[in-house]
Amino acid sequence: MPLDLSGYWKMTSNENFEEFMKALDINIAIRKIARLLRPDKEIIQNGDHMVIKTLSTFRNYNMEFDLGKEFFEDLAAVDGRKCMTTINWEGDKLVCVQKGEIEGRGWTHWMEGDQLYLELRAGGVACKQSFKKT
Repeated sequence: MPLDLSGYWKMTSNENFEEFMKALDINIAIRKIARLLRPDKEIIQNGDHMVIKTLSTFRNYNMEFDLGKEFFEDLAAVDGRKCMTTINWEGDKLVCVQKGEIEGRGWTHWMEGDQLYLELRAGGVACKQSFKKT
């Protein structure tokens, strides 16, 4: 049975985020603002249906999906791109594959102890974020 990631999570670290944003070709003005943010995550998990909210003072992004079903994702709030996204459990890791303009784009969520981790990937670059449940 997969982990239950439900809850409200506060960011505790954000490694290699600048290089990740460069791989997404995000302009320098937005990168400067985004580097200063510490977005929270709210995850609602109900069987195979999930909602993941990324919340910050600059921008919010809500992702709602059913596991294993490919869907159209409009990432205008993130980097202005669109892609086809599929998310599945691979063991105890929630793995997202985003097919679009940028090769190797996606992310993985997993837990270690009481920490939630998120690895963001794009164009051969990875960023690792960690969160603590509140």
